[in-house]
Amino acid sequence: MARFNAFLLFVTIACALGVVTSQHKARKLFVELQNEKELAQQMEVEWGKLQIEQSTLAMPARVEKLARQQLQMHMPPSDEIRYIRVNSNMVGQR
Repeated sequence: MARFNAFLLFVTIACALGVVTSQHKARKLFVELQNEKELAQQMEVEWGKLQIEQSTLAMPARVEKLARQQLQMHMPPSDEIRYIRVNSNMVGQR
């Protein structure tokens, strides 16, 4: 009977250590999950800022201003503008 009681004690201690170990691992994983969620949120905020910056930099008025100032470009007179008509059945063909 003493051997059986010792065996049960050993099994109980092993189970208790298993529970403690699994709880510790679960807590570590939860903390890691929270850190990753925070990082994802920061990246979403940065993505939003980058989209706003891109839309600001690509505004037609800004592009035209830079073309005039830095590249010395100008709009051609209306008599120099040529319009090209594309045949609709030719679109997509090479």
